[in-house]
Amino acid sequence: MAGPPHVWRWEHHGELASTQDRAIEAARAGEGGHLAILADRQSAGRGSRGRVWSAPAGNLNLSLLVRPGHVAPDPGRWSLLAALALHTALSPYAPGLMLKWPNDVLLNGGKLAGVLIDTQMGAHNLPDWVVIGLGANLAAAPAIPGRATAHLPLPAPAPGAIASAITHALDAHAHLPTDAIAAAWLARAHPIGTALDIRIPGSRFTGTFAGLSPAGALLLHNHPCPITSAEVFVS
Repeated sequence: MAGPPHVWRWEHHGELASTQDRAIEAARAGEGGHLAILADRQSAGRGSRGRVWSAPAGNLNLSLLVRPGHVAPDPGRWSLLAALALHTALSPYAPGLMLKWPNDVLLNGGKLAGVLIDTQMGAHNLPDWVVIGLGANLAAAPAIPGRATAHLPLPAPAPGAIASAITHALDAHAHLPTDAIAAAWLARAHPIGTALDIRIPGSRFTGTFAGLSPAGALLLHNHPCPITSAEVFVS
């Protein structure tokens, strides 16, 4: 059963330095949850691991502020949930989308969309707030050194329509326990047994995908421990 829909409050900007930084600023100022910040353009968009996220006009620049309350801080929960919402919103526009751990959406092997998570812990080791940054190549696919990129078939859907679909999908799955979110993610991901290239600072190795831990960590057949943070490439 889907979770109840929430009333999201929306900010729509023609241009921001970063939707993620604006959402974090709002969180630190005490803004309540279910705030969605959408920008037509970003002058200083952020990607994972300190990279710049480039988004030409027509692509998606969205950050969502949520206040999880009592939800336990499973390490991979929000990345998997956000990727699942992205996949749900984008799949009507392109067949064959595939999720790649922890939170990329691939189209024909190229990166179509990704997620950036920022959070601050509060009392009782529970997250005070979570900011979910979502970027998607709707109309154009900027180059990313070392990896293929992709965009949706043209004509591209409007960023606002995709943003609304993402919030609906997030509401529909947010009530689920992390293991159920992980199961839904797995149903949309590369198959068990897929060869993966794993890059951790100071280390690089290959492995075969063995699924996810109940908390959403990456499992490999030939690796003894769950992996909670790494760059992963499909070999």
